[in-house]
Amino acid sequence: MDTSPIRPEGWRFAPLVLPILLPLCDPPAAAQTRGDTTEPAAIDRAVAEFTGAAIGSPGGARGPSDPRLRLAGCGGPLAVSWHTAARTAVQVECPGPTAWRVFVATAPAQGQGSATRAAAPAVKRGDAITLVVRGRGFSVQQPGEALQAGAVGEWIEVRTSRKAESLRARIERPGLAVIPAG
Repeated sequence: MDTSPIRPEGWRFAPLVLPILLPLCDPPAAAQTRGDTTEPAAIDRAVAEFTGAAIGSPGGARGPSDPRLRLAGCGGPLAVSWHTAARTAVQVECPGPTAWRVFVATAPAQGQGSATRAAAPAVKRGDAITLVVRGRGFSVQQPGEALQAGAVGEWIEVRTSRKAESLRARIERPGLAVIPAG
């Protein structure tokens, strides 16, 4: 009695066809992932395409994304938008199955730098501020101290106590800095 499995006639070529078909099963090119993570270079390309300027040039990202950055793979194209009205930062977001969001600082565009410097700082270094962590459906506030001066819309270093590590927060108005959560 023959105990070998029954194979249709075309199956004996399957090992030869498999390497040809595997590239067709790759994730979409828009995802630009490395394994199960999104490449930092993909974020840089998305920002450069959105701003129309290369890294380090006026209007583009101030610097490249940190190569140590490990973000979940994105199943679709990255969503890019301005994070501030002053266009000092860009928000890059993955709407995919494992959503994430990063913010990329941009270099001032031609003519924008002097206007930014001319704006009076809303917060000065050493000022007592209210620090708010704001998320979907909640907000928590705590007193803090500004470690840098900045105008409304700018991101500055702040801390909650003398021994606490510094945090980055966006100035919403004089005396109020916000850390967006999730």
